[in-house]
Amino acid sequence: MTALRRFLSLLLLLVLVAVRAQTPPPPATVRVVSQTVGTDELLLALAEPQQIAALSQLARDPDFSAVAAEAQRYPMLAPSGAAESVLKYQPTLVLCTDYSRVELVTQLRRSGVRVLIFDHYLTLEDVYTNLRLLARELGAKERADRLVAECQARVAALQTRLKGLRPVRVLAPSTYGYIPGGKSTFQDLCDHAGAENLATTLGHLTGHAPQPSEQMVAWPVEYVVVGGHDVNAALAPFRLLLPYQYMPAVQAGRAVLLPPYLLSCVSHHRIEGYEIMAGALHPAAFQ
Repeated sequence: MTALRRFLSLLLLLVLVAVRAQTPPPPATVRVVSQTVGTDELLLALAEPQQIAALSQLARDPDFSAVAAEAQRYPMLAPSGAAESVLKYQPTLVLCTDYSRVELVTQLRRSGVRVLIFDHYLTLEDVYTNLRLLARELGAKERADRLVAECQARVAALQTRLKGLRPVRVLAPSTYGYIPGGKSTFQDLCDHAGAENLATTLGHLTGHAPQPSEQMVAWPVEYVVVGGHDVNAALAPFRLLLPYQYMPAVQAGRAVLLPPYLLSCVSHHRIEGYEIMAGALHPAAFQ
């Protein structure tokens, strides 16, 4: 009987150790490293400064990051992306996504560091879920609730302006031969900005898919949506590239110009893209 009690006591101790290993540390002691630009943006929206150990290697690049100016205050990961460059900041939590390198995530977990992976980010509802998920780790529920409420108010105001308007037919061209269709961040932009993504409705494409070049010439594209800081510069490569060079919208310079980071934004900052795009496509609604 004594031996059985000892065995049960040892088993209970092992269970408690395992549970503690999976339990996040108290928010005050959390040290977070963000491994991607999208998680940088979530982290900076919710965390206290002392909770941020380091941001991604692109955090300060304004072409990729919506928070480039704010990110200047924090260390950045080395371009190598090696596990050692993360672990040197002694994090208790590392933020990754499902497009983070698998070997990096594996090495971090083997080191005993808690890794939080975000794998849904295509829609604004996904963003709200991610904000609340991270808020639980940081002890920032009230801050997340306020931010979500602010976002919902902005989106509601935008939809009021766009109510009853015909969606403008658009396309997001690419020099790589792939264009975004349904179930993409670009589709989410269109859904909130009064636009019809022809890659979805006519091309029946999902995600980033090979462009059906011959078909696209006949698509009634009213505007192309491009990233950049100057319309002519942004359109220049497409004026020499099939099939875009034959599209009247490209020839006439009918383009919606977005800051580059908004074309694939996976955080709440995408709402800025909704507003810019809606204003460009439906100017009368914003006068």
